[in-house]
Amino acid sequence: MRIAVTGSIATDHLMTFPGRFADQLVADQLHTVSLSFLVDNLDVRRGGVGPNICFGMGQLGGSPILVGAAGYDFDEYRGWLDRHGVDTGSVRISEVLHTARFVCTTDKDHNQIGSFYTGAMSEARLIELKAVADRVGGLDLVLIGADDPEAMLRHTEECKTREIPFAADFSQQIARMDGNEIRTLLEGATYLFSNEYEKGLIESKTGWTDAEILSRVGHRVTTLGSRGVRIERVGDSPIEVGCPEETAKVDPTGVGDAFRAGFLTGLSWGVGLERAAQVGCMLATLVIETLGTQEYTLRRANFMERFTKAYGEDAATEVQSHLA
Repeated sequence: MRIAVTGSIATDHLMTFPGRFADQLVADQLHTVSLSFLVDNLDVRRGGVGPNICFGMGQLGGSPILVGAAGYDFDEYRGWLDRHGVDTGSVRISEVLHTARFVCTTDKDHNQIGSFYTGAMSEARLIELKAVADRVGGLDLVLIGADDPEAMLRHTEECKTREIPFAADFSQQIARMDGNEIRTLLEGATYLFSNEYEKGLIESKTGWTDAEILSRVGHRVTTLGSRGVRIERVGDSPIEVGCPEETAKVDPTGVGDAFRAGFLTGLSWGVGLERAAQVGCMLATLVIETLGTQEYTLRRANFMERFTKAYGEDAATEVQSHLA
């Protein structure tokens, strides 16, 4: 399968302040705040839902096609992704804007002050999926992840017009979208991804019941945190897959992206939904054990050992041939 992943491309600039923000605030001067904090360290991490998902697919041996917009400062990030099996040939490079970035300072009480710069992400709406399909010889599935909202709507409409199967995955952008936009984005999707909270928010904003939404998509894939994932389809019994035991809970950031990477890779292998979800849950477990969304290493022997322990010999035998 040729799978394209659309979504934000960004870097995170994370700093730590050894004191407390609250100690620097003067109650009767909050209307004219002017502060500067001397921080202890700067941690720059690669991020964005598009690259996070593609990185995971590449780690599993896939060849995902990243679709999004980045700035003229993307060269180093591109090199990293290329080296890890990601096709970056369809990334649009802005001539005037930097790659999107999140800049955040955290104090000793874990309070945060942050800013998100959209930057080149706003140009994702200018990308035509037909050009991507022509370059790679056609597309079998497009995952439409959190990105510039106009880009998400345009990509969805183009998939419908050109009859390209697509997966709807709003994640962070669901909060700013209204009911009409969400209805447009999910109607006709082959897969609808969300976590439990987002599932309820989708139903609330669209005014559609769970059953009504399920009738409008091929499969509804709901991640359940530490309880794994549930996959539903009209006329079929739900499929529920649990998570493997983790060695530590280091950082939950990017866990959902990793599940999608494993699930989509499983689909590209041609395994069933349950098996694809198991691959997704195993990859997500590796990410929660690691600080950073793309800092984990997939050691195949270890992956299969843990996969076998969690899901059994039959499941492992089916996955082993594809992973090798």
